[in-house]
Amino acid sequence: MKKILLHTCCGPCSIYPLNSLREKDFEVHGLFYNPNIHPYTEFKKRRDQLEDYARQQNWHVIFDDDYRLDEYLQEVVHRETRRCQMCYNMRLRRTAQMAKKGNFTAFSTTLLVSPFQNHQLIKEIGENLAEQYGVPFYYEDFRPGFKAATAKSKELEMYRQQYCGCIYSERDRYYRQTKKNVPNKKGEKK
Repeated sequence: MKKILLHTCCGPCSIYPLNSLREKDFEVHGLFYNPNIHPYTEFKKRRDQLEDYARQQNWHVIFDDDYRLDEYLQEVVHRETRRCQMCYNMRLRRTAQMAKKGNFTAFSTTLLVSPFQNHQLIKEIGENLAEQYGVPFYYEDFRPGFKAATAKSKELEMYRQQYCGCIYSERDRYYRQTKKNVPNKKGEKK
């Protein structure tokens, strides 16, 4: 049986990828490593929900319980326009490292279930890391299962987040800057 390490961002996003991979005869192990999640209370809610779901599914998940926000911020500061790229790279790099150490057949991520993530970029980063670490990146477009998994997570009354997790996406969720509030080059508001 093929053994895959699945980077896992949260319980709801795990539903479809876990089922899909198991149907393909993968022995699936999860890895919760998400230094991007802010604030800590959000990190804890997602972690705890994933632990509950993993228990229900008899699914082994490795939990990195250290709240590594500092590492994430050090990686993305002054690179905010490329923050998703930096974030994907951080999380997939750790997954590739753990997959190599644990002699996994491949590694992948639940990020591939979201229609809001950049699949091409995730795939490119995963393939580059696969070459670097010698463990294949398994790409599957899990998006067809997004709606059904969302419905299932609601049925199971799972905690569902409203943003990807980072401080920037939280800001974008609540704050929409209008052009009239943006200062021009002289510092005057339009």
